[in-house]
Amino acid sequence: MASPETIVIGAGQAGLAASYCLNARGIEHVVFERGRVGETWRSERWDGFYLNTPNWTLRLPGFEYDGPEPDAFAPLAEIIAGLEAYARSFAAPVREGVEVMAVRPDRSGLVVETSAGVSRAANVIAAAGAYQRPTPTPLSATMPPGLAQLHTSEYRRPGQLPEGAVMIVGSGQSGCQIAEELLAAGRRVYLAVGRCPWLPRRYRGRELMHWMADIGLADETVDKLPSPAARLLCNIPVSGNDGGHDCNPRWLARRGAVLLGRILGVDGWTLRIASGLPESLAAGDEFVAAFRKRVDDFVAANGMTTADPEPPDAREPVPVLTELDLREAGVGTILWANGFRPDYRWIQGIEIDEQGWPVHRRGVSPLPGLYFVGMHWLHKRKSALLFGVGEDAAYVVDHIRQISWRGQAR
Repeated sequence: MASPETIVIGAGQAGLAASYCLNARGIEHVVFERGRVGETWRSERWDGFYLNTPNWTLRLPGFEYDGPEPDAFAPLAEIIAGLEAYARSFAAPVREGVEVMAVRPDRSGLVVETSAGVSRAANVIAAAGAYQRPTPTPLSATMPPGLAQLHTSEYRRPGQLPEGAVMIVGSGQSGCQIAEELLAAGRRVYLAVGRCPWLPRRYRGRELMHWMADIGLADETVDKLPSPAARLLCNIPVSGNDGGHDCNPRWLARRGAVLLGRILGVDGWTLRIASGLPESLAAGDEFVAAFRKRVDDFVAANGMTTADPEPPDAREPVPVLTELDLREAGVGTILWANGFRPDYRWIQGIEIDEQGWPVHRRGVSPLPGLYFVGMHWLHKRKSALLFGVGEDAAYVVDHIRQISWRGQAR
């Protein structure tokens, strides 16, 4: 295989943003993609998925949304088509169907082993997605054998599931949105609630992402997190369906979902359930209250003219179940919505921290020539999002260019 100066791994929004920046700076490169452009969107999202950030956040280097509906939410097909059009707009040198199996250093730089052969490069930008593997679920092995089980990355549509009620374990972004879809399809839904906080889709007459940008939440940097483990916390659940609306455990309960606490274990067909559901819901309520206060303080400090604050959502009491007979409840499927974890074992010669993330600083690895883009909390809260990944891509590519200039000067 040819040996370009730089190899980009992955042709999602992160890899394409890096490719655009490399192209703009005249740096020879190739992008290896195991499937097609936007493959993660194709293979790990359900059919009825809508982006839960509005169209005005569709920003990549050299591209900003300029369509007629900046405040609408794009369905899955539009997101994929948009990424394909973006790649064509600057003739991104993407090689589809080339899977990278390993990256390792040698004396000449970095060796990239792929399904199409071996290549070498001075630089490698790993843009293989925010997460690489579903979170392990030890409980799954203890569930009754007649029960269907799948991870959210395998879910596509309600009709794919066996008949009966669905138990969703996890109340983050995917868990809440899929619960909404299943309820709309007439399914009985049991939702095991974790400690994932939530925010309102709109407040004081403005959409959430406008507030997150204005008050600085989107630009919070990773060093402000209370601990390194906080990088693995869930993405805040909201929905882009039907024009965008709230999507959290309380919202779902009002529409028929049965809320449960954390699953402790299973005895035959009977789930043992922790009693901490009220505390989990209270933690979510407190997170919303803190956000509302931060917005209110921002409005007052800046003399903004906005709608008056909406009253807080009702905090209806919910029954606390400590066990549930899955057979009596008619549950036919357990859907594991417990997220993903990083997996960088395919890159040799790097240090991995306790959470599984490679050690780096703003995407620059201590291993010479190795870089990361598109990682969750790579530098900011928005680092893996469409309107944040371009900043990190530009930073990494500028670092590559500076190193290259120094080498040429020598």
